[in-house]
Amino acid sequence: MNIFERMDEYDYEQLIFMNDSETGLRAVTCIHNTVLGPAIGGCRIWTYDSEEDAIEDALRLARGMAYKNAACGIWAGGAKTVVMVDEDHPKTEAMLRSLGRYVNAMGGRYITAEDVGTTEDDMDSIYQETDYVLGTSMKPGTGGNPSPSTARGVYMSIKASAKEKYGDDSLKDKKILVQGLGNVGLNVAKYCQEEGAKVYGCDINEKSVKNAEECGIEIVEPNKMWDWEGDIYAPCALGATVNDETIPQMKFDIICGSANNQLKEERHGQVLKDKGILYAPDFIVNAGGVVHCHDELYGGFDRERANKKIDKIGDEIAKVFEISKKEDIPTNVAANRLAEDRIKSVEKTKGIFNLNPSSSLNK
Repeated sequence: MNIFERMDEYDYEQLIFMNDSETGLRAVTCIHNTVLGPAIGGCRIWTYDSEEDAIEDALRLARGMAYKNAACGIWAGGAKTVVMVDEDHPKTEAMLRSLGRYVNAMGGRYITAEDVGTTEDDMDSIYQETDYVLGTSMKPGTGGNPSPSTARGVYMSIKASAKEKYGDDSLKDKKILVQGLGNVGLNVAKYCQEEGAKVYGCDINEKSVKNAEECGIEIVEPNKMWDWEGDIYAPCALGATVNDETIPQMKFDIICGSANNQLKEERHGQVLKDKGILYAPDFIVNAGGVVHCHDELYGGFDRERANKKIDKIGDEIAKVFEISKKEDIPTNVAANRLAEDRIKSVEKTKGIFNLNPSSSLNK
């Protein structure tokens, strides 16, 4: 991998390598840009096959966060931290505190948060070393687990998608399949149920399946998922479920869920468009969580204020659909354009972010 060529491809600002042999910390933080404000992005802890895979994941996810934050109107840039773990280097409190010291040394250019492989307790450990962390239970004015907010944003996006496809945002009697019944997916299912939708669920985790069944959700076996016929498919688990193998089997009108990187390749957006399936771009659909966390920066988390912003995610999805129709382009391309235009509109006057000494983050 030629790192600088890779960074030039999508205008990345910074790639930071962190190593602490005492704690076993091996991590990479990628800052895509700080045009709109300090770069916000979660800390992902994962077992990677190689260092190159970890770097590529950090680059890809940081760009996704930058576009997510821009498209949903957050005054923040995008970043991501990935921590490499294995049997010899498991996650520990010491490792997390070491990471916290590195984050603190960045001086506010980067603010971390929870992601795959991390928990609220992990954010508490990081908070022992830095204020530049969101979602900790120990800081006054924090919002706690952002999963319900992510689900709320998905629900608003599903309604916006229904309005675009059917002319009405009502979900009553719509058949909706939620793949992934964890903290986000189960809440999405409940929102849809409350509006009178017929909700189906799919998950490989037995506990998640049991929780869903107790809520009256009809379970579809994972190996029969692509036999399901309905109206809306809501992927809320792993990415890349939209690919050359699955698209020909799809028997529904809309794809709208919280999973990251649902399209295995960008070209699949055009394939869906040609097939007549409406795709709501995931990085906007799942933005409720980052909106939730970002709200902490406004003098402490306020649920009512955060929900007002989250409820506007559906409006942003509607803008994407409008751009897609007007310019005759796939919705994933339209979403990227929406984000890029917002970044460019500020870029010439904002420049590179440096934390203002009077910022509330320093108080």
